[in-house]
Formats: sequence, C-alpha cells, structure tokens
Amino acid sequence: MRTKPSSETFADAHPGRYWHVLDDGRVQCDLCPRLCKLHEGQRGLCFVRARRDEQVVLTTYGRSSGLCVDPIEKKPLSHFLPGTPVLSFGTAGCNLTCKFCQNWDISKAREFHRLTDKATPAMIADAAHQTGSRSVAFTYNDPVIFLEYAVDVAQACHERGIQTVAVTAGYILDEPRVEFFRYMDAANVDLKCFTEGFYQRLCSGHLEPILETLKYLKHETDVWFEITTLLIPGENDSPAELEEMTQWVVDALGPDVPMHFSAFHPDWKMLDLPRTPLSTLSRARDIAMKNGLRYAYTGNVHDFVGESTYCHDCGSILIGRDWYVLSTWNLTDDGKCTNCGAACAGIFDGRPGDWGARRLPVRLSPPAKRPARA
Repeated sequence: MRTKPSSETFADAHPGRYWHVLDDGRVQCDLCPRLCKLHEGQRGLCFVRARRDEQVVLTTYGRSSGLCVDPIEKKPLSHFLPGTPVLSFGTAGCNLTCKFCQNWDISKAREFHRLTDKATPAMIADAAHQTGSRSVAFTYNDPVIFLEYAVDVAQACHERGIQTVAVTAGYILDEPRVEFFRYMDAANVDLKCFTEGFYQRLCSGHLEPILETLKYLKHETDVWFEITTLLIPGENDSPAELEEMTQWVVDALGPDVPMHFSAFHPDWKMLDLPRTPLSTLSRARDIAMKNGLRYAYTGNVHDFVGESTYCHDCGSILIGRDWYVLSTWNLTDDGKCTNCGAACAGIFDGRPGDWGARRLPVRLSPPAKRPARA
C-alpha cells in the first residue's frame, strides 16, 4: 500500500535500518513483508517509517503514546514472572490494518499529538526502576515497526536489570526478526487466525510470516513466548479451525507453549458483531488441551477454571487466577509442582508478585544523573 508523497521533512527522525534503493529510485523498506516502496517524503503503511534523503527513517523515536504500570498477566503472560508489575508503553501506527483492532486509537493514529514530547530509552528504564517494574513491555501498537527505538530501550533496561517483553503480531522479515528478538526476554505473539483468507480480508496481511516468527522463537531463541488468539464470532472460532491451529502449535512448537483464547468486543470497524461468549472460549481451550497443549487459557473474562494453571502431570492447580488477580500458588521457587515435582514451563523467580489488577499511569521525568566514574 502506498501513501502520497508529502512536504514533510522528518527533520527530527531517527535513521532506520533494513532498507535499500531500487533501480527506479524508490527506497524499499525491508522491515516487514509489506516491502513498502517509497518516494521522497512518503510514509509507509505503518505511518511511522518514512523516506528522507534516500533512506528510511523512524519518525517516532523517543516519543510514547503513554506509559502505565500493569500486571504482567494483562499482556497476557501467565508463565513469565507471575504477579509482577510491568511498565507498558507504545508509540503510534501499525503494519497491519486489523478491522477489529482493540487499540485502534493508538495503532491507527495518524496524528502525533497523541505522543508525549520526550521518552528516551534512559527515561523509560528509569521509570521502570522507580516504579519497581520487573519488566518493560512494548505494547499498545506493534513494536516491530519501531525496532530501532525498542532495541535501544531494551538495552537501557537490561543495563538496569529490567527484562523486556514484546507484544506483537510477529509480522516481520527474517533479518530484522533476528535483531529485534535478540533483545527481548519474553513475547506474546498474536496469532489472529489460521486461515490466509482472514489475514488478507481483515488484516491486509498474510499468515505464513507469523508462523515463521513462532517457529523462529521456539527453535532459534531462548525468548519465553505465549500465543494469543482473539476469537471473533463467525470469523475464526469454528471447531475445525481451532483443531487445525492448536494441532499445528503442538506439532511445530511443542506442548509447553501457552495459548490464550480471548473474548472479542465490538470495536473499530467491526461494530456489528456480538461479544464472544464464554462457551466459545471454553470450547477452544478444551480443543487445545485435547490436542496436547498443556497450558490453554480463556481471556478477557472472569473464569477461574479457564484462567488458572494446572500441573500437566498430576492435575493439581498450580496458579489460581481470576482476571489479573492471583490466589492459589502451588509452585516451588524454581517452578515445580509442590504435589508431584513436575516442572511447569515458564520463567519463575521465587514467590509470585502481589501487583494484582492495579493500573498506574506514569509521567516521565528526566533520567537520574549517574555518578561520575572515577
């Protein structure tokens, strides 16, 4: 998809990576499968990557659409430092055009007044440290489109002992995929459906690049990741599609990758469909577990049974959950069932956090001065 060239100069933009000049003089962005081909002053479909002086630049580097401390379970991640706070932030734009987007006011933003004036990597890392956040999540809009910014933030966070989380649709090409996930400790990947037609019709994208991202994460990285599928009534919730999807996950990724089946609510350009009933989410969870997945969850609903974690060996409840609030905890400090000793897949660090369902908006302040080195 092309956008019209404009008179914008992008004077404050950050140099981008992954692009090359075509024989016809246009510049091709090589970050994602869209391969946007840009004239001078033209933005890509994502809106935040643009051409300036025969190169691709990132126009949102150092600017955020807002920051908030959330429970890690909201990402959702159920097996990564449960109960702990995560500092969430995003920018603007997206490289997919999902008609059902639940964050459309950010991902579809075409005005930069939504962005704060300044959010440097050091400022974000300091904010995470000051709020006691164990991790920082790149979320609200897909972080692959602001790769250069996300990588610099991740490096600043790692210097402070803070982990990083990507909430992404995984729509990225091979070479940038390697760099992006090199700096991520965990990810939630949005597998929107399991049909090419859905991706083309409702997202103007393709299924295969997402499957490639999932296989890459599993077989070539140490990134802990979980999968989320938003079940839309009549679109991607048929038993046949769920059978095929969950069987592929077990066969290609193994039984230990958690899957979250989340409830749709009418939003953006899909306002004429009903909310997803709990029965549909529970059926999807049952299909996933029947096919061999050890950890399958319902989401965006109150459902203690469907949101809790169970031992795959003895069936004991390991982590009790209601929405974002933890209750039962039957794991050892290294993540083993206290009843039978079987390991629960995930990243655990002693007792769970007690952040609960709190939401704490954050206003950035300049980074603290570091002591001068001797």
